[in-house]
Amino acid sequence: MKSPPALAVLSLAGLIAWGAQAAQPRSAGINDPDTRAWWEIAETLSSDAMEGRDIGSPGHHRAALVVAARFKAAGLKPAGDNGTWFQKFPVHESRVETAGTSFNVWRDDRSATPLRFLHDITVRPTDTLPASLDAPMTFRGYCAPSDLAEAAGKVVICFNTKRAGLPSGAQRVQAAQAAGAAGIVQVDDPYFTIEPPRWPAAYARSVAIAGSPAPAAAAMPVMTLSADAFRTMVAGSGRDTQAILKLGGAKQPLPSFDLPGRLKAQFHLTKRDFTAENLLARMPGRDPKLAGQNLVLSAHLDGYGYGEPVNGDGLYNGTLDDAAYVGTLIRFADKHRGKPLRRSVVFAAFTGEEKGLLGAHWFVEHPTVPKTSMVADINLDQLRPLFPLTILTQLAEDQTSLGRTARLVAGTMNIRIQADPEPERGLLQRADHWPFMQAGIPATGFIFGYLPGTDAERRYREWYQIRYHRPQDDVTQPMDFDAAGAFNRFFYLLAEAVADADEAPVWSR
Repeated sequence: MKSPPALAVLSLAGLIAWGAQAAQPRSAGINDPDTRAWWEIAETLSSDAMEGRDIGSPGHHRAALVVAARFKAAGLKPAGDNGTWFQKFPVHESRVETAGTSFNVWRDDRSATPLRFLHDITVRPTDTLPASLDAPMTFRGYCAPSDLAEAAGKVVICFNTKRAGLPSGAQRVQAAQAAGAAGIVQVDDPYFTIEPPRWPAAYARSVAIAGSPAPAAAAMPVMTLSADAFRTMVAGSGRDTQAILKLGGAKQPLPSFDLPGRLKAQFHLTKRDFTAENLLARMPGRDPKLAGQNLVLSAHLDGYGYGEPVNGDGLYNGTLDDAAYVGTLIRFADKHRGKPLRRSVVFAAFTGEEKGLLGAHWFVEHPTVPKTSMVADINLDQLRPLFPLTILTQLAEDQTSLGRTARLVAGTMNIRIQADPEPERGLLQRADHWPFMQAGIPATGFIFGYLPGTDAERRYREWYQIRYHRPQDDVTQPMDFDAAGAFNRFFYLLAEAVADADEAPVWSR
């Protein structure tokens, strides 16, 4: 996928037209007019013209201009900084470049086996990342503190479990640093099938809000290794790698043992500072008693941009994650042009979600409407309309009255609301509703649900295996447009119900 020549000189109208043409639109075959209009927006925002909408990129700004124009056409008011559509904030990036970065396992016979950066192994970029690493290796199971005796000066290799009751990734890193390890390598759990590991990594980048208190960064390199490459690490030890991975996948006790040879790595770290932008609009409410309250409707505009190619494609378009659901915000605004709701509605197209919910955090901490006026956030993300919509997973379903409202709306559409059946994935903390909840504002998000063992589950798992944060999340992917339209209608009804209710949402516990 490539960008058009001389893209910078195209007009806004030209960008929209080119994006639709380049995307080879499927919208003509969609019968429902609202769903067809929604998908046309998704095709435009995730076309190659927008270059994957990476935070702070020219492609992201082009997409933001399209969204701002649509919000203006729908009669919304700017709600950004100083009467503009945009809320800008500074960010700092650390990046480990492919050129100049290498990983090799050196054996005692002085032979070296390379590990492919971004394909076999990656490293967490931090400003404190050393330029090189050269240390012996030791496998220490789950890397609990009790597993790390005499690990000082060594690269400790840990099983990267995400299962409850075992050390988390952060706890493993903390324990390894406390033990004086030279570095830590966390090996993928191939048996965590509810969200399987995926390689290659798009890139090794970290982006944070500039000047904000950063989480304590480990002074040692923090690396992740594919399960396939684990075999290279352990070669010559006499250990059965598949047996070790299977034990870890079953939460069984793991052995500790030293490995022959050393891990030698070179890191080419670059840093830069730039400006990011949220896109904010507002529809003033019609009820004098409730218009001072604001319901926030949000989705994230940013994507991954350009990254490591997969099957020859290096542009991560991000159609369902999350361009299509910025489109849902636009369609809701279109529906209510000249038809305001009782409460005011803030439309937020956040940026930096893919880098740690940055835009949502910035907005909550620097709101352009009074924080006390925000009654709730309904966030659109993590939605995969791949099969008929009969079940919706609602995040934080029992924590606020939004769960009760959602069940009432869903009941009119023969949709069943369920609580998150897979809390180990941590989806509640991985989308832009989370900063609102941390600030005490009721918030929620939704996921297409399914019955275990069905074709719907197979399609859902397949999407995460081959499309999640991949170039394959583009406009050509399989879709159930009837289900997509049904969800949008559910969202419209839910937003209207919350905005027009006599009482604002409240916490249940």
